[in-house]
Amino acid sequence: MRRNFCSRFVCSIAAVSVISGASLAGPPASRVDSVVETIHGAELTDDYRWLEGDENGNMTEEVTAWTDTQNAYTRSVLDNLPGREGLESRLRELMEIGSVSTPTMRRDRYFYSRREGSENQASIFLKIGADGEARRLLDPNEIDESGLVTISWYVPNHDGTLLAFGMYRSGDENSTGYVLDVESGDWLADEVPGKVGGLNWTPDSKGFFYRSLADTSDPYSGRIKYHKLGTHARQDKTLFKQYTEGPWAKTYGPYARVSEDARWMILGYSKGWQANDLWAIDLERWFRTGEFVKVDILVDVDANGGGPVWGDTLYMETTLDAPNGRVIAIDLNNPERENWNELIPERSDAVLQGVSVAKGLLVAQYLKNASTAIEQFDMQGRPLGAVDLPGIGSAGIATRSDRTEAYLTFSSYNEPRSIYKVDLADGSRELWDRPEVPVDPSSVEVKQVWYKSKDGTKVSMFIIHNKGLKLDGTNPTILYGYGGFNISMTPRFSATMFPWYENGGVYAVANLRGGGEYGEAWHEAGMKGNKQNVFDDLYAAAQWLVDNGYTSPEHLGVAGGSNGGLLTGAAVTQRPDLFSAVISAVPLLDMVRYHDFLMARYWVPEYGSSEDAEQFKSILAYSPYQNIKPGTNYPAVLFTAGENDARVHPLHARKMAAAMQAASASDQTDEPIMIWVDRDAGHGAGKPLDLRVRDVADQRIFMMWQLGMLDR
Repeated sequence: MRRNFCSRFVCSIAAVSVISGASLAGPPASRVDSVVETIHGAELTDDYRWLEGDENGNMTEEVTAWTDTQNAYTRSVLDNLPGREGLESRLRELMEIGSVSTPTMRRDRYFYSRREGSENQASIFLKIGADGEARRLLDPNEIDESGLVTISWYVPNHDGTLLAFGMYRSGDENSTGYVLDVESGDWLADEVPGKVGGLNWTPDSKGFFYRSLADTSDPYSGRIKYHKLGTHARQDKTLFKQYTEGPWAKTYGPYARVSEDARWMILGYSKGWQANDLWAIDLERWFRTGEFVKVDILVDVDANGGGPVWGDTLYMETTLDAPNGRVIAIDLNNPERENWNELIPERSDAVLQGVSVAKGLLVAQYLKNASTAIEQFDMQGRPLGAVDLPGIGSAGIATRSDRTEAYLTFSSYNEPRSIYKVDLADGSRELWDRPEVPVDPSSVEVKQVWYKSKDGTKVSMFIIHNKGLKLDGTNPTILYGYGGFNISMTPRFSATMFPWYENGGVYAVANLRGGGEYGEAWHEAGMKGNKQNVFDDLYAAAQWLVDNGYTSPEHLGVAGGSNGGLLTGAAVTQRPDLFSAVISAVPLLDMVRYHDFLMARYWVPEYGSSEDAEQFKSILAYSPYQNIKPGTNYPAVLFTAGENDARVHPLHARKMAAAMQAASASDQTDEPIMIWVDRDAGHGAGKPLDLRVRDVADQRIFMMWQLGMLDR
């Protein structure tokens, strides 16, 4: 069905006549070169294996040429849709709203990041005193005028005189670490390569511990190291290496957290998103003798554990015997399990998200009905009441062990991201910073509803739209989901959604199984062989929106990225009748082969692997690429990928786009299958403003066009 597009801020009669009278060229054809293989007795044909690149997954000349042609086609469609120019202008205005981070406190020094107006990247600032004058310490926009260099992390030392920070380029996420003298602004000679992160300073500022990769082309080469200031990175001592054999050799591997006094290191080893091993290391002994001795805390159990150390006590937040999480105090001098002391028990009505230490206090963050709650306890675990929040939404709190001063970040669908200075001792709260937004948040209505999935499980969903919306079944609606890796979809403000709301659009976010909204049991209900539950939860959400008069399949689109791109890829192959437009961003789509590329074996504990015969059966049943059916009337689809993506290989989007273009029986003039591969981006992090504006405009204009958003 051909659809017209118009909106009150960009429409003209002439523009509408262009799309209704012009015919868009169809997508370019892709060469078929079938590879047939038998896996666990099943014969599979892959017509587009060549789009994976060479034997190492690198671009070939033919894949480069194919990408150029497909990108040109996609741009010819999206750039010429009526109203594109006006929409992009409005989005730029909204995306030029400044952004500011929660400050990191060191003595009387407050470090934070801020991006202003048309700046491509955020800079790092310093204030002396919470309300002092801001001084810009680092500006990546001056380091690289193209806007492709990103400051990925920063950690001040204990007295705030030095600042370690990481930078990468073009979205590759391979951060190199540097050190800045805060007083002079000079960079020290230290330069630490290797996708550096997880940095912990020693109190004497003579060095820091960090995580890096031995080889950035090998994501399974993680190690924990120590860097002494003034020495070359080649001299850095390696304390612990990722396993090279066994079932956990291909996970994220080791990571570490060091106590403020550098007496203790808490060393973790990831086994997936539901479990890790945990050890304590006496760093005083290591500094003195060079002996790196691991003492078991949580080993060979199917649970997560970790947390802050204060004095000689680890305040471990864990899912051990507590799927919703609890806090256990462990004396690191006597860490045997019989000496553990449960301070904060598991709650049945809320999921523990984390715990931090303030002066004389433990501060615990929870999720309750997919929204944040923050509770205070004394150091013995006695409840001291809730931290008052501005409303129902998403919040985070930054504390410091030497003070009750803390910084609360809060956001909701109708509440711009705001940072509050709070005093945990007296409960006072005052606004510290909030960028001005040129929209009226009060014009938007937010509600949470519950619906039943296919198997009867109750699932929650947020629905956002302008007040006074008429429920006549014709409202253009975007349904968003993720459903994986214990990640929770909680209320977040997005100024760029307001043009959608203003023109009668609805936005819905479903809290699908596989996420972390309702604890580890909720997560595991969407893992491995349970993955179909996630997709069924999405379809039930879509049907609820239709049955309750919000929209209809003709006006319903679905969007998701990364694991959410897998979600929408499954949706278009399993239920093409339910949606009229699909966005699958930086997606995993060939689940039979996903584990062979980049860091994807990290995710085998989440998805399983086709190398296992039983897991292969469940994977093949839903893997989007293997479930494309020729002759199907598929809805319009926009795939996106980043050529520098270090997480999800762009081959997924390339192969899926080629196969769907060949298979779709729909008129691709009206319902095209398109792909956009960004040559200057990775998985999404670190994009400069211009590229982010273009991407949002692409996705929004695509939905507006396909869902029939007329002047309302």
